[in-house]
Amino acid sequence: MIKLNTKNSGFSEAELNSVKDQTLAAYKTLMDRSGKGSEMLGWLNLANEYDKDEFARIKTAAKKIQDSSEVLVCIGIGGSYLGARAGIEFSFGQFANQLAKKRGAVEVYFAGSNISSTYIQNIFDIIGDRDFSVNVISKSGTTTEPGVAFRLFREKLEEKYGKDGAKDRIYCTTDGEKGAMHDMAIAEGFDRFVVPNATGGRFSCLTAVGLLPMAAAGMNIDNVMKGLADATKKYDNDDFASNDVMQYAALRYLMYKNGKAIEILANYEPSLMMFGEWFKQLMAESEGKEHKGLFPTAANFSTDLHSIGQFIQDGTRNLFETVIWVDKPQAQLEIPNDPENVDGLNFTSGMKMQDVNKQAMRGTMLAHVDGGCPNIVLNLDELSDYTFAEMVYFFWKSLAVSAYLIDVNPFDQPGVEAYKKNMFALLGKPGFEDMKDDLENRLKEVE
Repeated sequence: MIKLNTKNSGFSEAELNSVKDQTLAAYKTLMDRSGKGSEMLGWLNLANEYDKDEFARIKTAAKKIQDSSEVLVCIGIGGSYLGARAGIEFSFGQFANQLAKKRGAVEVYFAGSNISSTYIQNIFDIIGDRDFSVNVISKSGTTTEPGVAFRLFREKLEEKYGKDGAKDRIYCTTDGEKGAMHDMAIAEGFDRFVVPNATGGRFSCLTAVGLLPMAAAGMNIDNVMKGLADATKKYDNDDFASNDVMQYAALRYLMYKNGKAIEILANYEPSLMMFGEWFKQLMAESEGKEHKGLFPTAANFSTDLHSIGQFIQDGTRNLFETVIWVDKPQAQLEIPNDPENVDGLNFTSGMKMQDVNKQAMRGTMLAHVDGGCPNIVLNLDELSDYTFAEMVYFFWKSLAVSAYLIDVNPFDQPGVEAYKKNMFALLGKPGFEDMKDDLENRLKEVE
């Protein structure tokens, strides 16, 4: 369960209420599906509209992967991998793969999010002689990074199992009707799951895109969907004062209008590091348009208090923090007493580590607020499959309201295409020949 604490935001209730009407209007635009990009709102009521037959097939496929493999390689970029990886680490921590066998699951490694040959070779080395399967996630099947990775891992599968054996270990999550990957999956007889047409990549992690790798890793996807259903119901009301989605969106808007340019999503649990990466994509691709929007980044405390903490405390005052605090850790450890007290820390003897962590959080919050960095706090009762979905939906909906408040389309990403066109031209992709000479000449001047 999520609880929003706005007391250290720097804004009074009157100031928050000053943007009430605008926020309610943005919320209404979202809910009545009348805003920019409204054709991409498949996530909004996903809890009640998802394909139950496909959901059952996902569970069957996950069990098949667990029974036949020790490793699943999940191939995708952006929303095609970030949500699944965030969910697995959210529930099982950063050592999820090392502990996979203990929970009867497979190790899940993610490829196709970069073009590094060293990275791919490292995964080959990790797999070694062990049995593995591949889940390739691409709506089109023509995106460069996952496309190159899939070629390499498919070749490895066919070398190890033969073409027919490899076919039974490849799972495609792609467009339901068309596209290179869709056509290949049908032609080759791969198990196929659907990326819903009305759900963009960064809003897709609670569809087959994320559910299959999460289930293979041991997450209970029934609990995931229960968390989604409860969050959908919880945030479906137009009472500004009680709907934390609107409260958070309104605060972000006030920060933005009052000169804040950067939002830091901070946490005190290493299990949330990849959730921060997911948050960065969600917010940046959704809001960063028309020279508008807050720049999202993430920090992992108390680790980063010993690196970027100095800047947060005393640097340019154009940032604020949204802090995720987890009340109940997945493990409780007590700090032992040292008779010699060599490190001078016997004042913590007998304390739970979580109690020390909490005081670090409280002390940091006060220091940062005193230093001119406002804090919004999201209290989360625990890290679980259920609360992962709850958090995802909270940020999805808050982001959509926030984007409508600054009048941008939350569901497209036109700027992402610029680097792709340049890369295609430099690689000599057919259809981009006219661009190549100009780009090469420009690069000669700067390289």
